[in-house]
Amino acid sequence: MATKTKDYYSEIVNYIEDLEVNKRVRELKDNYDTLLTYWNIGKSIVEAQGGKSRAKYGDSLIKSWGEKLAKSYGKSYSSRNLREMRQFYNCFPIWRSVSAKLNWTHYRYLFPIKNKNEKNYYINQVILNNLSSRELINEIKNKSFERLSYADKENIKLITNENNNKLTLNDMLKDPIIINIPSKEDKLDEKVIHKYLIQMLENKFLELGVGFALLGHEYKIKYEDRVYKIDLLFFNYILNSFIVIEIKNREVLPQDVGQLEFYMHWVDKNIKQQLNNKTLGVLIVKKKNQYVIEYISSKELLYLTTFKTKEK
Repeated sequence: MATKTKDYYSEIVNYIEDLEVNKRVRELKDNYDTLLTYWNIGKSIVEAQGGKSRAKYGDSLIKSWGEKLAKSYGKSYSSRNLREMRQFYNCFPIWRSVSAKLNWTHYRYLFPIKNKNEKNYYINQVILNNLSSRELINEIKNKSFERLSYADKENIKLITNENNNKLTLNDMLKDPIIINIPSKEDKLDEKVIHKYLIQMLENKFLELGVGFALLGHEYKIKYEDRVYKIDLLFFNYILNSFIVIEIKNREVLPQDVGQLEFYMHWVDKNIKQQLNNKTLGVLIVKKKNQYVIEYISSKELLYLTTFKTKEK
């Protein structure tokens, strides 16, 4: 009877996976402890200086403490960093509003943002898209918040376990969508625009929103022996909906709406499952037409936004 050979490779893989998982757990725990420590330091500084309203007058105290702490514990506790910890507490005076999914560098980029809704938006983007600190600063530089199509831009709540599935497509779309191009070009046809939209997938498709999975580019459908091509077909796992996207390098026309609705109905009838929500449609155009917008009957399912090219 043959002796079963021990699978040493699988054993090694298990050891490595255990190590990597434990390292990740430690990283998350270390980040949580770092943020909590910095938050508590900031709180203590504010209280020692007589409260938030008087904190800015206590820089001599921070300078004195920073010099002593830096000598004993290193540059992480210099006067400059103590000021940032004070700012951290002033920006987030309630500890439960601090998410350990962001690291210290993330939070430092958020300090200059005064608008609470804007700050909440960028925190949510880091959580939803697992953004690095560099990706976060790019979102801020590209004024992602200012280009939002939020129905209520003045009431953006921080994502929690209770509300993170309540986003709508209206919460995700930006206007305009920025398409980065390698050099300045006056004319871009629709195929070129498609190309750059697809390339944006490499950047987690942040310009379109959260949770998009691409199903097809020029996705072919057949109806009464005729073949049609949907510009872009996505499924969004947060919305639990298929998303049909059509791109027009001009002003939107009434027939564009009809074309998009035809594609949406086809997807509903031929692809959508009972467990999926109704198919949504997005028209990305160079210019809006208010007359057309006013006569879109299915505004809860069909969305209109514009694109803008930007040289890299």
